[in-house]
Amino acid sequence: MIRATFLGTGTSQGVPVIGCQCKVCLSDDLHDHRLRSSLFVRYHDLDIVIDAGPDFRQQMLRAGQQHLDAILLTHEHNDHVAGLDDVRPFNFRQQRDMPIYAEAHVLGEITSRFAYAFDDHPYPGAPRFDRICIQPEHPFQVSTQFIQPIRVWHGSMPVIGFRMGELTYITDAKTIPEEEVDKMRGTRVLILNALRKEPHSTHLHLEAAIALAKEVGAERTYFTHISHSLGMHHEVSGSLPDGCLLAYDDLTIIV
Repeated sequence: MIRATFLGTGTSQGVPVIGCQCKVCLSDDLHDHRLRSSLFVRYHDLDIVIDAGPDFRQQMLRAGQQHLDAILLTHEHNDHVAGLDDVRPFNFRQQRDMPIYAEAHVLGEITSRFAYAFDDHPYPGAPRFDRICIQPEHPFQVSTQFIQPIRVWHGSMPVIGFRMGELTYITDAKTIPEEEVDKMRGTRVLILNALRKEPHSTHLHLEAAIALAKEVGAERTYFTHISHSLGMHHEVSGSLPDGCLLAYDDLTIIV
C-alpha cells in the first residue's frame, strides 16, 4: 500500500500570490490556498518526500512528520529545492546525513547553493546531505524499494518524474517523450501538473493535462502545480471529466 499526502499543490509563487487581488487569491476556501508543490509518500515502510521547496519547514510541521528516509528532487528550480536547509532537525533526530536522490546536474546545483553544508569543516548545525546520483533511464532503490525515474521536459530543462509501484508523480512538465509515457502506463494513480487554462511555454495547461491523463489511462489523475490563473477550486473541480480531480494541500490518498 502507498499513502501519499499533497504537502503543496501551488506553483512557484504559491497561492495566494503576494499583492494579488484576484478572486482566487482573496478566496476564503482553504482549497484555494496552495503552498509550493511537494508530495509526501509512505512507500511500504519508507517515508519519502518529493521536492523540498521554500515551504518545506511549514509543510513538515503541518504534517507532523518526525521521520524522513529520503528526499527525491525533480529538478533544481528554487520552488523545489530552497527548503533543503530545513532537513537539519531530521539530521539531529536520526543521527545521519539525509539521502538526496537527483540527477548529477541537480546535485551540482545543490552543492553550489548550499556550499556551507559541504565545507571540509562545516559549522555545527549545518545540514548534512548524502548525495545520490540517479539517471532517468535506470530504476534506482531507496532501501529495498525500487523507483522508476521518468524523463519529462520543462521547456528545454530536463526534469525527472517518479513512479513508485502504482503511483506516478510528474511536475513541471510541458512535453514527455512517448517512451517515457509508456513507463507511466498501468499506473493506478497519476499526479500531473496543470498550471492554468491557457497554454504555457514550459508547463502543461489543463486541456493538455487532461489529454495526457486519458492517454495514460490511470484510474485516477490528480492535478497539481496549480497557479491562481487556473481558477477557483470548486469551479474547476466541477468541470473535470470522470477520473480527473484537482488536488489540494493536505489531501491524502491511498493507492
